[in-house]
Amino acid sequence: MIGHILGVFTAVIWGTTFISTKLLLVEMAPIEVLIYRFIAGYFVLVLVCPKPLKFTGLKEELWYLAAGLSGVTIYFLFENVALTYTLAGNVGVIVSTAPMFTAILAFLFLKEERPKKYFFLGFLVAMSGILLINYNGRVSMKLNPKGDFLALGAAFVWAVYSIIIKKHLNMGENMIAATRRIIFYGLISMIPFGFLMGFSFEPVKLMQPEVIGNLLFLSIGATSICYIIWNWTVQELGAVKASVYIYIVPAITIVASAVFLGEIPGMVTITGAFLTIIGLLLSEKKDSVAENKLLDK
Repeated sequence: MIGHILGVFTAVIWGTTFISTKLLLVEMAPIEVLIYRFIAGYFVLVLVCPKPLKFTGLKEELWYLAAGLSGVTIYFLFENVALTYTLAGNVGVIVSTAPMFTAILAFLFLKEERPKKYFFLGFLVAMSGILLINYNGRVSMKLNPKGDFLALGAAFVWAVYSIIIKKHLNMGENMIAATRRIIFYGLISMIPFGFLMGFSFEPVKLMQPEVIGNLLFLSIGATSICYIIWNWTVQELGAVKASVYIYIVPAITIVASAVFLGEIPGMVTITGAFLTIIGLLLSEKKDSVAENKLLDK
């Protein structure tokens, strides 16, 4: 029961991060939100896990750097910039397709089992939903489709990050310390983007209660605490049961963006979001059945 409660809690927090980020983007640039969020999140992880990960060689450190660049810097930069062009609900739905891209890359580069028919059916349904969301942005003329494409790019980059983690890094020995190392390299790789995108340190902005509250929510709540809680939830419920809560994140984002941002989605967007979520569930159907059979044995 506690595992299910924490699963819902994590989904709600992650589903509302897009709203919190969009509120910060009113006062700050995307790169500023990114840097402040992960500086705070990194120091929380240092407090939780003071002992750093051991150095095991230059090759592995380069893979940690690649993980930090893809899974922290580029992914969240794409996501943050996307939120400046399109609705938070759109971004929340589109980035949720990351597991599909991960499955494709895993087949291509990890030589894993070829995706089954349910996966391809789900992929087509989900992409149809994303096309509907993008089409609605073009028709209403209120949104820039660039935001939806950036969100799709973020989903693909997260898939690249997932492959790096699975193939080249051993996260099992000390996951918190390994995460801390990844975020450290993510912060290092943010430096050139900071120069290119005009990062500026303005203490006046950071003193605003709304800015402080949202940064603490993103860095401590969504990045540090929820990561640890989620790992525990997966351990208690198993990957299959826990994944159900990940798939309700887009729905939470749509509802939260309507409540807190006044972003009321039209019927085309709602239909597109519904198709995307159904596509995600379809794509996982075969894997879930296979895993349940394995557990029964």
